[in-house]
Amino acid sequence: MSSLHIANTGFGLFVRLNWDRALSVATILGALVAGAWIGSL
Repeated sequence: MSSLHIANTGFGLFVRLNWDRALSVATILGALVAGAWIGSL
């Protein structure tokens, strides 16, 4: 049971780290798209 708990905690940490990374990448891409759109006006 403890090994299952450790696996769930590791999976949750993995998802949380990847979510932070995906969110930062999406923010950077969004800024680039917004900058290109403003520059094309």
